[in-house]
Amino acid sequence: MWNTYLGKRLLGFKYATRGAWMLLRNEASIQVQAVVAVGITIAGFCFNISSTEWIAQTLAIGLVMSIEGLNTAAEEIANFVHPDFHDKIGYIKDVAAGAVFFAAGVAIIVACIIYIPKF
Repeated sequence: MWNTYLGKRLLGFKYATRGAWMLLRNEASIQVQAVVAVGITIAGFCFNISSTEWIAQTLAIGLVMSIEGLNTAAEEIANFVHPDFHDKIGYIKDVAAGAVFFAAGVAIIVACIIYIPKF
């Protein structure tokens, strides 16, 4: 069964779910982002945001959490390949963290666009 098209998709889903759980269980940065995501989702219900605002908010949350996961993966690979300090590894890790910074910045802008007018 696992060697069929559908079986391979189900296995992929299983691995992705396991990876998401591992991130949430082990990575403080993802845990913080998850708490913020829950808080902003609760705010969406409290402020009765529109469907368009829900779409923007959901995409922003997904963007930040996805990039945070990729950043974690890049850091883990870098640490595995070269556990000691190395300028190039530091550069790679900084660039990956910079990607999270951009995503988080966009998410903050989206949140401001949605919620500032509601006050």
